[in-house]
Amino acid sequence: MIGRYAFSVAIGVVVTLSLLFVMQLLIATGKAALTKPRDRAQLEFVRVRRNESLNVEDFTPEKPPKPPETPPETPPQDMDNIDPNAPSINVAPPEVTANTDIGGPGGMNIAEGDYLPIVRVAPVYPARALSRGLEGYVDMGFTVTTTGTVRDPVVLFSTSSLFERAAIRAVLKFKYKPRVVDGVPVEVPGVKTRITFQIED
Repeated sequence: MIGRYAFSVAIGVVVTLSLLFVMQLLIATGKAALTKPRDRAQLEFVRVRRNESLNVEDFTPEKPPKPPETPPETPPQDMDNIDPNAPSINVAPPEVTANTDIGGPGGMNIAEGDYLPIVRVAPVYPARALSRGLEGYVDMGFTVTTTGTVRDPVVLFSTSSLFERAAIRAVLKFKYKPRVVDGVPVEVPGVKTRITFQIED
């Protein structure tokens, strides 16, 4: 038991002395490393001068070709050299007949016929319906006046109230050829149309 303790103490003393020696050696070499001047590597750059030649002369574009000269005017015809005894040709003027009978009241011939659409304006898609991805249609009723404009638009049916105001604004911009009866344009009430609102892909 005592021998084991003695052996452990001896090993501890040897290890301690070894560590002290190594530490002393490191301290001595560390001082030399701090005081020794450090060699610095120097880099040398060699610049090669390029031979560059720039054309600094003013570049003037070539002049455009001159336009061709105008041809000389033809000389006036000499009327003194005309032979008065030259043979002449008699050409009879053509007969022209025109029907000047104009029908209709007041001498105006107004074509009879029903009203016809001339201009149909596409409605403006409501922003709220567009943001919701909502589609539908509005059935409208209105009166076509004697001048072809639209009066008294009424919503007959709509799939959503969001489309009604846009449909009314579009219908008021429609233009028609008015109905003509006996040469006189008349109003046409109860005209119906459908305004469709569809999101294009």
